[in-house]
Amino acid sequence: MTAPAAQPSPFDPAYAGQDGVQAPAHHPGWQPAVPACRLCGAQPAAAVAVRAHQGLLLMMRFHKIDGPFCRSCGTAVVRELTTKTLWQGWWSPFSLVFFSPFTLVWNLLASRKLAALPAPGPPALGAARVQEGKPVHRRPMAYVAIVPLIWAVWFITGMITHA
Repeated sequence: MTAPAAQPSPFDPAYAGQDGVQAPAHHPGWQPAVPACRLCGAQPAAAVAVRAHQGLLLMMRFHKIDGPFCRSCGTAVVRELTTKTLWQGWWSPFSLVFFSPFTLVWNLLASRKLAALPAPGPPALGAARVQEGKPVHRRPMAYVAIVPLIWAVWFITGMITHA
């Protein structure tokens, strides 16, 4: 007696055409047709990465949150991580010159992409939308970045005038 042949899954490409049945193009749950926000589930959403950088005296720490985000949740994440970068991102030499400025530019580009989205629809059932909070320029911790910038200008001016 022989064992019956195993039937391939309808989602297996080898299944297409057997018994006159075509395999579905994709499983409905694998990839949504329109991306939804990873925080609240609202649509439309944009696939962006938001970054933060923390410069320590001899070390650095990087943080990245990948989307997709709706306009409201994405704006909240951009504002929070940008403020953290302005507050903590300047305290090592490489951070001051390279990493913090690039992180701020990346977040600016993500912010522009999110701002181009229409207003988000309702959040998914059981999910809550993240509050955008205050803009970055109205957050006191964002102004800590002025300290290393003043120091850099003072140092460069001192090097030029005392040379």
